[in-house]
Amino acid sequence: MALSSKLHPLSLNRLALALIAGGVCLHAAAQSAAPADSPSAGGSTALPGVVVKGASEVPLTVGGFGDTPIAKLPMQASIVSSERMTDRGLISLAGLTSLDASVGDAYNSAGYVSYLKIRGFDLDNRFNYRRDGLPINAETAISLYNKSSLEVLKGTSGIQSGTSAPGGLVNFVVKRPTVELTSVTLAASDRGTLDTSMDWSRRFSDGHGNDKAFGLRVNVEAAKLRPQLHDAEGDRWLLAAAGDWRVSRETLVEAEVELSRQSQPSQPGFSLLGSTLPDAKSIDPRTNLNNQSWSQPVVFEGRTASLRVTHQLNADWKLQAHGAIQRLVTDDRLAYPFGCTASDGTYYGSSYCPDGTFDQYDFRSDNEHRNSEALDLSAQGKLDIAGMRHDLTTGVLFSRFRSRLQGQAYNYAGTGNIWGTLPTVADPSLTGTNTDRTERSTELYLRDAVQLSERWQGWLGLRHTRLKRDSWLVNAAPGGENPTSYSQSLTTPWLGASYAIDPQLMAYASWGEGVESDVAPNRQEYANKGRALPAIRSKQWEFGLKSGSRAVDWSVNYFDIRKAATRDVDTGGGLVSRMLDGTQHHRGIEAQADLKWTGGGLLASAMKLRARIEGSSDASLNGLKPANVPETSVKLQAHQNAGLAGLELQAGLVYEGKRMVLPDNSIGIPSWTRLDLGAKYEQNVGRQLLIWRVGVDNVTDRQAWRESPFQYGHAYLYPLANRTWRASVEWVL
Repeated sequence: MALSSKLHPLSLNRLALALIAGGVCLHAAAQSAAPADSPSAGGSTALPGVVVKGASEVPLTVGGFGDTPIAKLPMQASIVSSERMTDRGLISLAGLTSLDASVGDAYNSAGYVSYLKIRGFDLDNRFNYRRDGLPINAETAISLYNKSSLEVLKGTSGIQSGTSAPGGLVNFVVKRPTVELTSVTLAASDRGTLDTSMDWSRRFSDGHGNDKAFGLRVNVEAAKLRPQLHDAEGDRWLLAAAGDWRVSRETLVEAEVELSRQSQPSQPGFSLLGSTLPDAKSIDPRTNLNNQSWSQPVVFEGRTASLRVTHQLNADWKLQAHGAIQRLVTDDRLAYPFGCTASDGTYYGSSYCPDGTFDQYDFRSDNEHRNSEALDLSAQGKLDIAGMRHDLTTGVLFSRFRSRLQGQAYNYAGTGNIWGTLPTVADPSLTGTNTDRTERSTELYLRDAVQLSERWQGWLGLRHTRLKRDSWLVNAAPGGENPTSYSQSLTTPWLGASYAIDPQLMAYASWGEGVESDVAPNRQEYANKGRALPAIRSKQWEFGLKSGSRAVDWSVNYFDIRKAATRDVDTGGGLVSRMLDGTQHHRGIEAQADLKWTGGGLLASAMKLRARIEGSSDASLNGLKPANVPETSVKLQAHQNAGLAGLELQAGLVYEGKRMVLPDNSIGIPSWTRLDLGAKYEQNVGRQLLIWRVGVDNVTDRQAWRESPFQYGHAYLYPLANRTWRASVEWVL
């Protein structure tokens, strides 16, 4: 049953506000009851104490090698902290595209799912996302308000996940109980978006002398959305709680639950006008083509919960059991522009008409259920074998995914235009089919970091995956369900070596494989409909240097990824076959630097990418660039303390190079640059702290095409958002 059938969104917004107010009252009561000599009763109050680590010292959870810091791993990754997300005003996963040069847009529409690409490869939202290391489905809107950080692993991930696209992985790290904390934030932006949130954490006694045995952290957020984009008003809320129990010095039990809902109309893309690229300056980026009187919001509802038990056997070994469930319900709706039939009868199947009109369809797929479960059992420890130290991790991951959909509407509604001035007629008849899926997998894995000598270290990873997948059509005519079922066993290895040139400089090399599993579309025009394709393998070489010091952490690396390509081949008789043909070859250079100086710093990243199709049996395809992939990208974020105590000035710069619009590379969108500015001011008010933040994105109001996704045989164009502002105040009690 959908969450909305139990709790009305308005009532939950009120509940969120009430909980925030309750948290403030609880804090006030605790303060008034505190003894005079308690830490909270002193004359001055600072932020809760934390252990501060440099970027190079932070462990990478999703890397799979325990507490090994990023600077010591023979792979590339980045970690974005919650503070950095707050300073930059990031509220969705798509915001990562402004922070890391290796991460790009892959069809990012307001009010919809965030889609990313890493190193030029689109991530699969079913398989390339993790939550505290466990697989989740990211075909939804995922809140960042209860996440302590986002981890981005770059490149093939065969030892971290059974099947996944080769670009990399994104891991959401959930906020856990910490020292005493109460923080309330009020934010405003755009045309009147209002957002309020609370972050509250405490530790409690067990009544037996252990005053920190239990921990609880609660995150609440509610927002009324009024973005710059027209006809896209909506709302969202989040309620999340995480607790832990230190049963003994050896055993820790952690549990958490997250409830969320977002309701907001999404934004379809613009397109080519016939064979012409429209001037981005002629388009109002605030125009929403999903503006019909019958347009409805996309609604994402999510329930996620996890339980993790960790037991320290001795100084060297620990055991862990970690399980999670996820329940998603989606109402996917859109006044959907696709193609165009011109007045002279010409049909434009991949663009809009030259006069700016298009065919508009009433698309609705309500009550989509996607359920995921995962259980990971692992052991991690150290062994000395033949005089060499081995840091081992081994375990098994069981996972299951089920999607249960119903018939969908995809019906012609009339003619629209790029100015959003033509009305069309709704037709919500459920005339279309959908596909239900059940997927199960068992993954055995082993990872080993071997200290070969004082300077040399070897790295080994191996993962064996056994999967079974079933699918069938829903809302089909009797006998037309076309069920498919297949099983595969896949093994993905990974090897690496690192050499410590000196205590602060490391050279490394690695090689690894990834794999994807797919079937030919279950449609009548495919001669091999529903049949499993051979395993779609990808292979990656990577070489790099990493350095870390008190003044700067930096790295530079070269990567070379080859992935088996798929395409539809004409087999005659009006049929095509989906098959492996050729290679997607992506190779490039990445550079990252975190410069630190007194009172300021600069985070910089850059990527130069060469992505091509090679080895296809159709020679006309060889040498072509993939659509919607920039060859050059640069991302900068700087901050500097100003003359006024507590004031920090911030700036961000995003540059992305030319992207191809069409697969034949005949049209591309130009490069663009965006400048963002911000400021943060920390103000002590008695025993409390106020943190004021303000920011302006796209300061110069640059007009450009931001991205050019090619979806379902159709070219789309998304404009760069116009100048937007944001402001917030955080009250740390």
